[in-house]
Amino acid sequence: MPNYLDIFAGAGGLSEGFIRAGYEPIAHIEMDKAACYTLKTRLAYKWLSERQESSIYTRYLKREITRKELYATVPEELLKSVLNYEISKDNLEEIFDKVDLLLNGKALDLIVGGPPCQAYSLVGRARDEKGMIGDPRNYLYILYAEFLRKYHPRYFVFENVIGLLSAKDTDGELYFDKMCRLFRECGYSIEYRQLNAKDYGVLQNRSRIILIGKYGQHEGFYPDIPKVTNDCTVGEIFKDLPKIKAGKGTYGLVPTLHYDGKYLFDAKIKEQDLAPVTLHCARPHTAQDLKIYKRAVQLWNKEKKRLSYTDLPKKLQSQNNLDSFLDRFKVVASDLPYSQTVVAHIAKDGHYFIHPDIKQNRSLTPREVARLQAFPDNYYFESESGRPSRTTAFKQIGNAVPVLLAEKIAIALLEVW
Repeated sequence: MPNYLDIFAGAGGLSEGFIRAGYEPIAHIEMDKAACYTLKTRLAYKWLSERQESSIYTRYLKREITRKELYATVPEELLKSVLNYEISKDNLEEIFDKVDLLLNGKALDLIVGGPPCQAYSLVGRARDEKGMIGDPRNYLYILYAEFLRKYHPRYFVFENVIGLLSAKDTDGELYFDKMCRLFRECGYSIEYRQLNAKDYGVLQNRSRIILIGKYGQHEGFYPDIPKVTNDCTVGEIFKDLPKIKAGKGTYGLVPTLHYDGKYLFDAKIKEQDLAPVTLHCARPHTAQDLKIYKRAVQLWNKEKKRLSYTDLPKKLQSQNNLDSFLDRFKVVASDLPYSQTVVAHIAKDGHYFIHPDIKQNRSLTPREVARLQAFPDNYYFESESGRPSRTTAFKQIGNAVPVLLAEKIAIALLEVW
């Protein structure tokens, strides 16, 4: 099976899909320390599971052993394949040296990954005074190209937001055009599609650019990625999770309820009935926010309408901005076939991700959001310190590629390999 290098790896959503499809990870490169620990913990889990020793991982989730003790049970080389670097001109050679050691003379078949997308996103540009023009993250694709020049993999898969197609440099030229031109200069033919995660088994409306490059001169090589029809609604992700109120729940393992549906099993989110989950802990909210949440849920339940901020009574309005982002309080409707797009902003507040159960009256937990991103329930999101962090988990989950979408891309690419 092909091997691959994951750059700008994040918490590993893209990588999880490729591993599921049978690809062999050589290394993951990620600047965020917490995400690197998440990647290491996931690699440790997989190594232990393959040897029928997943009980060690369970002991870790129960906090019976430390993270250091968990890592001591797997080969050191495995953990060393997670490279905690900010990719820059200054450290490229050092990163290449580390990757070369891990390749151990083998050729690299594939590179996957997408640079941070905030600089290209429509929302990011709308919120930034300069429209993100000149933001250094706009030019990370140039460093991506250095990996292509160094390793000449047969394929690469580049993921980013739809805003990439309209974001312009200071000279007025589209970044996307510059990017494609550079990739072609590196020897690659380029094809891309706009794919929406909701068409591939994910219960979320998440549209992204998936660009695939193939080394040499080629046409019509973009793989056919069959769409999937979901016959369930978003409520499926809540069915078996314990009901909790704002500020309640636990970071550690908590049993789930009996689940009589199919989706969670089919999507490989849930392995067995009643299997426990982690990170089902709701953030606390102010009394004012809780009043707004109730109004948002009631409006949806009664009229199937979204709450506009300007419709709130003046006593509940604390924001001065009454011209934009008026849908800042939004219910994750359980009766729709997919949710709104999960974004990293959920690490700052949960207003855009209100739980549909008015009795629970809260925003979503990290576990619920992870399910919207199709992460399996046994996926644990680490913090830098080792102490559980809801905020850190939200950030990693919001930035990830949905696992099911990644898996569909990986399988389809194999078929044209």
